[in-house]
Amino acid sequence: MCGIVGVFNLNKETVYRDQLKTMASQIAHRGPDGHGFFVKDNIGLAHKRLAILDTSDNGAQPMSSKSQKWTIVFNGCIYNFSELKQELKAKGHTFVSETDTEVICEGLEAYGTTFFERLNGMFAIAAWNNETEELFLSRDRFGIKPLYYWFNGETLCFSSEIKAIIKHPDYKIDVDLGALNEYFSFQNVFSFNTLFKGVTMLPPANTVKIDSSTTFVEHDSWWDYDFTQTDEDMSFDDAKDETKRLFKQAVTRQMIADVPVGAYLSGGMDSGSITAVASEHVDRLSTFTCGFDMSEVTGREANFDERRDAELMANHFKTEQFEQVMNAGDIRWSLPKLVYHLEDLRVGMSYPNYYISRLASKFVKVCLQGTGGDELFGGYPWRYYKVFDSLNKEDFFDQYYEFWQRLVPDAEKEALFTKEVFDNIDVDEPRRVFERVFTFNDKLKYDTPEQHINNSLYFEIKTFLPGLFLVGDKLAMAHGLEERFPFMDNDLVDFAMKVPVKHKLGNLEKEIQDIDENIEKKKKVYREFDDGKNVLRKAMSDFIPDEIINRKKQGFSAPDESWYRGENAAYVKELLLNDNTVSTKYISKEYIHKIVNEHIDEHINHRLLIWSFMNFEWWCRIFINGEKV
Repeated sequence: MCGIVGVFNLNKETVYRDQLKTMASQIAHRGPDGHGFFVKDNIGLAHKRLAILDTSDNGAQPMSSKSQKWTIVFNGCIYNFSELKQELKAKGHTFVSETDTEVICEGLEAYGTTFFERLNGMFAIAAWNNETEELFLSRDRFGIKPLYYWFNGETLCFSSEIKAIIKHPDYKIDVDLGALNEYFSFQNVFSFNTLFKGVTMLPPANTVKIDSSTTFVEHDSWWDYDFTQTDEDMSFDDAKDETKRLFKQAVTRQMIADVPVGAYLSGGMDSGSITAVASEHVDRLSTFTCGFDMSEVTGREANFDERRDAELMANHFKTEQFEQVMNAGDIRWSLPKLVYHLEDLRVGMSYPNYYISRLASKFVKVCLQGTGGDELFGGYPWRYYKVFDSLNKEDFFDQYYEFWQRLVPDAEKEALFTKEVFDNIDVDEPRRVFERVFTFNDKLKYDTPEQHINNSLYFEIKTFLPGLFLVGDKLAMAHGLEERFPFMDNDLVDFAMKVPVKHKLGNLEKEIQDIDENIEKKKKVYREFDDGKNVLRKAMSDFIPDEIINRKKQGFSAPDESWYRGENAAYVKELLLNDNTVSTKYISKEYIHKIVNEHIDEHINHRLLIWSFMNFEWWCRIFINGEKV
């Protein structure tokens, strides 16, 4: 819910309300229900409200504690706020609203910024201490709600979205070449840099303090995932029963709202289980499914449409089912819009997210979705089996890094980038960024297959999953819709990390053939695996039909490989292979031609890379050239 913006002039210069309003106007889509401002000398806070809890004016932000010591702006939802509220009442605190925002204000009053660590939910918070004149920024454990900042030594700007920051008159747009190098390595950015030079994403589970003496923004990490403390004595039945209990509790917690709540229904086990539990709390739950026109789709992509399974579950749970069917032509219309809203490009195709959230927003204000189950319970066994037999730490890094170069390997970077860009990047930096994800946690070991797999889970939940959250948040909030993620409940996550690998994967020691899910030549064979999330499948068996429980894992994807060779081939060429292509200032024209022609003419699957080329082209047009969308 909502969007937040702020300016803190450390040099004591006045923050002007009009400047703050201009910046906040860039994220008006995040809060169509109201707005508010707090301006005091050299600090300014702005809020755009999407009213979910206590929709009255009592929930308006910025909000101050009763003593006026703290003033905050907050984006998110705290699922344990009622319990925390009762605790604070026992300490003498009083409340005038039914909001989680007021609980945060009074919690800061009672406990200081360590209170952030007790919040079970998703949040990005800016808290101003009126007595000490210190600004604190903090983000939830898992990085569900985004928060960016820019600091030039005199001024710090922050916002839920970058487009507000770049409206500050002192910010000059330029491309961060290091982030660009990362993106074209991983189709993601594993560091906390962004494509906007100087703009940083605050890491999850981190708090920063800024005051007039700050010269460098130091991140203070207060929580991290830990898959190293598994309970090997845990029986499978105990793991199953506790997973089921905590999952039901998590879904129930996240049903809290004073507005309509719905659920995405993909046809898979995770979304189906959420729908099953949510249906117990809402009569005629609204569910939303995205499908694809498969009339000209061939190969394994012909199985990508999940509408049949979704309809089966919608009938089973008696939901009010809505469907969005996409065709190849929808890419052209949506791509500029979703790039504008995404700003900081992450992970793969995302236009289905744009369309399904637009559909859902017409009927509900909150939508539950199943992201996170795969990363917690081992839903991608073909990835783990690539490294489960690694010999040691370096062998593990070598194998896993090769796999996660989803787009362009380091050896091809000179061909990928223009000479000017290549001369100004460090080709080896993505490898160092990759390794730092692991070395950040000194508890990790690299001696056994189980440790290698748990390290894989740790890596994916620290890198791939936040990218999915970013896409989900940005494209849902583009339509004034809040997404919630029941799998990312503190209690459920804490337990899932203790479940042994042997309960998550059914074929741990099975020899697995080499798979490349990104560039698939004809001789390669795609294999499905059904041994992932074993304990979760059993736990969910009481909720959803057997045919869904027993279905092989296939993932959710649009049939882009076929569409880029068929109906969208002309659009791909029009966008990327002409004299007006803007991104060729950074990406070699020859390399783009090579990739596009190989995909269309030689049937080499470059769908992920083509998607990224198109995204970056539109990013350059919108944010560098100022093209309107």
